[in-house]
Amino acid sequence: MSWDDLDALESSEFVDQSREDLARLCLRVFATEDGQKLMSWLRHTYVDAPIAVPGADASFAYFNDGQRTVVRDLMMRITFARTL
Repeated sequence: MSWDDLDALESSEFVDQSREDLARLCLRVFATEDGQKLMSWLRHTYVDAPIAVPGADASFAYFNDGQRTVVRDLMMRITFARTL
């Protein structure tokens, strides 16, 4: 999508619908048995793990926080889809 395409959008209706569609997609994918297993593994591996380890370079904390943010974003979209 280019800047011209973005400028052509006259309302936020397209953006809101895309946001809702993506949330519903996340809910459908992670509502299955396999999806729940995958989300459990993602949470255990990235969300429940420590961000920083004493003695490690600080850049690892930023990297780990980025991984955690992706999983938390998925979780937030699933929660949002349940309210639609």
